Parts: sequence; C-alpha cells; structure tokens
Amino acid sequence: MMPFVPPPSDPPDLTVVLPFNNEAANVHELFRRLYPVLGSLNLSYEILALDDGSTDETYALLLHERSRDLRLKVVRLARRFGKEAVLTCGLHLASGRAVVTMDSDLQHPPETIPALVAAWRNGGKSVYALRQERLTDTWAHRAFAQAFYALFRRIAEVQIPQGAGDFRLLDRAVVEAINALPERTRFMKGLMTWVGFPQAFVPFTVAPRVGGTTHWGFMNLVRFAMDGLASFSTLPLRIWTWVGGAVSLFAFLYGLFLTLRTLLAGVDIPGYASLMVSVLLLSGLQLVGLGMLGEYLARVFTEVKGRPLYIVAESQGFDPALPPVPTGSSVGPVARPGAR
Repeated sequence: MMPFVPPPSDPPDLTVVLPFNNEAANVHELFRRLYPVLGSLNLSYEILALDDGSTDETYALLLHERSRDLRLKVVRLARRFGKEAVLTCGLHLASGRAVVTMDSDLQHPPETIPALVAAWRNGGKSVYALRQERLTDTWAHRAFAQAFYALFRRIAEVQIPQGAGDFRLLDRAVVEAINALPERTRFMKGLMTWVGFPQAFVPFTVAPRVGGTTHWGFMNLVRFAMDGLASFSTLPLRIWTWVGGAVSLFAFLYGLFLTLRTLLAGVDIPGYASLMVSVLLLSGLQLVGLGMLGEYLARVFTEVKGRPLYIVAESQGFDPALPPVPTGSSVGPVARPGAR
C-alpha cells in the first residue's frame, strides 16, 4: 500500500515512544497490534522507534515498517546507551500534545493505550499504567523489585506509585518539564514523578514477552537501583554520620569502662580475638562508608564531564535530519521538527 504522509507542519495529538534493543522477534507483532489501537483513537499520531544499538535485524525491520507508514519515525543511536538515555531521547524528539512511553517487547499491551488517553482527556497530566502483578518475572526479580521500591518509598524525596513503570502517558507540559532537567544520571521513573502535575492511574496486566529474552540481568538491576537511590535521596550519605557517631560513642564508653576496670582491678592481658573483631568491624564500616561516598562522587564526576546522554547515528522521518549530537552544553534536547 502507499505510505501515509502526515501533514508537514501541524504537530500530532499523540506520540508513542518505543525503545528497541535486539527486539527483532517482536517488531512485526508489535506494529500489527499497535496500528489498530492508534487508529481507533480518532487522534493524529506519530510513532518514534528508537534503536538502542541493536546488533540484530531490529533497525532493518523498523525501516521496513516505516516504508508502510510514514507516521513512524526511526532513530538509530551510535551504540547502546541504556534505556534511560533512550527514553530521554524519545522525550526530546516527541512533538505530540501527549506522549506515551512503553516497552517494545509487548509486555506493555498496546490495547491499554485507549484507557491512558481517556484518563488524559479527563484531566490527568501524568497517567500511570500500574502493574497488577509481576508473574512474568522470576521470584528473585520480584523480590528485588519489591525490596527496592519499599526502600525507595521510605527514604526518597518522591513517592513512585506501587506498580508504576515506564508505561505511561505524559502531557506536553510534563514532557517539557522533564526535558528541562539537566542531570545525566537519569532515573526516569523518579523524574517523571518529581515534576508533579495531576496524576491518574490505569491498571494493566503484564503480558509475557512475545519473543527474545530480557536484557535486565541482576547487575543491571543493582546499578539501576543505586542510580535511583542516589538521585533522589541523600540518606545513604547521612546514615554514615549516624553510624560514625554511634561507633565513636561506643568506643568512648568502652574506653571509660577499661579505664575504670584497670584502676579497680589492675592490668590484664588484652584478648587477641576482641582486638581482631574491633579492627575488622571498624575497617569494614570505613570501607562501606568510603564506597558510598564513591557512588555519589562518581555521579558528580559524570555530571561535571558534560558528555551528551546519547549520540544519533541515523534517523528517518525528520526534516531536517537530526544532528548527530544533542545541541547545547547540557542535556539540551535535539531540535524537534514540527514541535510547538
């Protein structure tokens, strides 16, 4: 069929942002389900497909899909920059009055989008799709996620709703607010909550992956959790002040006890075991404290270097073509052709 050519000047009502990394097995099925859903909304739309350095046929398949419908815009990054950078790129480039971000593995069902749009039309500026369960994850993944979000809600300056992920709809005002944030270590779930605006919630059930395997190993989850905690809480730093104060108080009281015992009962021979336990305990506390300082210092180092969050290698559907590097010395968005 002849490709659909959107109007060149008017921004669409809706932009759907889809990150891809080695998702060739899911591309065809994703668009087969996505197009009918978007067509039923009675809204103008565009789709941004962002290839995060895939090494399989994902990019070629996305270009094939674009040949069928020019409302699909395709961006290929120079290498894998990670999901948070890809979502940032998508928000920089999105020109719709509302933006939906969702995974491309079909665990976020496209059929949920009409409910998100309905909640947006009813006044929600940030509409969360809330997971009702995590049965598609392993028990270890579920336990780690539950522990992390429970800790995050206790110590962080923002409260992420239970079950919220990257599947959500953002109003243009929310998108512009997020794009104005300069930080490079980006925990997008936290940033999308931090900016505020009226919220709405839509439940959905996580579906199994159609094809391929997850790219989120245990170490990826640990790094993701550390970025989230370090970005939205200084408690891990402050807690070592409290630990140091408690240890110092204990040491003072223990020294006072030893002094009094020596004065009253004479000098005894110190025990080797108690000495080693004290040295190892204090050394361990010092190393953990230094490690926590290092985590925060590493993030300061990343911010100071000022490197772009992502580099665009190729793009299709933008006129003029995207520059290879985001403009400006900060996170500054790439120019969004057609954006208001």
